[in-house]
Amino acid sequence: MEILYEDNHLVAVFKPAGVLTQGDETGDISLMDEVKKYLKEKYHKPGNVFLGLLHRLDRPVSGIVLFAKTSKGASRLSEQFRKRTIEKTYQAIVLGQMRQKEGVLVNYLLKDEENKRTRDQEGGQKAELFFEVLKSGNKYSLLELKPETGRFHQIRAQLALAGCPILGDIKYGAPSALPDKSIALCATSLFFKLATKDETKEISIPLPADWEKILKQ
Repeated sequence: MEILYEDNHLVAVFKPAGVLTQGDETGDISLMDEVKKYLKEKYHKPGNVFLGLLHRLDRPVSGIVLFAKTSKGASRLSEQFRKRTIEKTYQAIVLGQMRQKEGVLVNYLLKDEENKRTRDQEGGQKAELFFEVLKSGNKYSLLELKPETGRFHQIRAQLALAGCPILGDIKYGAPSALPDKSIALCATSLFFKLATKDETKEISIPLPADWEKILKQ
C-alpha cells in the first residue's frame, strides 16, 4: 500500500484499479481494510480503528483516496466535499476525439439501481464535467477532467454520452475490456484544506506507467 500523505487527522493513499474502496457483498479485501490494518500496526492501536470514508473511487478506477483518521477530520473534510470546495482532477484515455479542445459537458443523470449504471434522462440530476484535451491521436485521446458535481458514474457516463467512452469501460460503450479489467481513468490530483490548519494541500500522482504505450497507438 502506498501512503501519499498523512497527518494527525487525514491519510491519503493510492488505490490500484481492481481494488474496492470500501467492502461490499463480495467480501473482497478493500482499501479501507488495508488502511485500518496499517494504522493499527503503525500506532499499536487496540480494538477497532476509526477510519472515516470521505469519498470513493469505482472498483476499476485507480488514483488518490483520502480518509479521515479522526472524527474531527471526518467532519471538516466531509463539509468540504459537501460544499464542493475540494478540487478533484482525473485523467482518462478515451476512444476517439472530442469535438472541442476544452469545455464543459452538461447532462441530467439518473442512476439505474437495477443495472448499477447511470443514464441521461429528463428529471435526472444535473451533472457538469470540465474537460481539456491534453493529447489526441488517431485512436485515443488523453483528457484532464474536473467534475463540478459528484454523481454516480458521472465521468464514465458523460464521456460515453459525448461519444468518447473511456478505454476498457465496456459498461459504458467501450468495445472491449482491458486485460486486468481496469478502465483508463485515474484520480491524479486532490486539492483541499487541512482539517485543523488554515492551510491548503495538494496531492498529485503521475499517470499509470502503461498509459504512455497506449497513447502511442
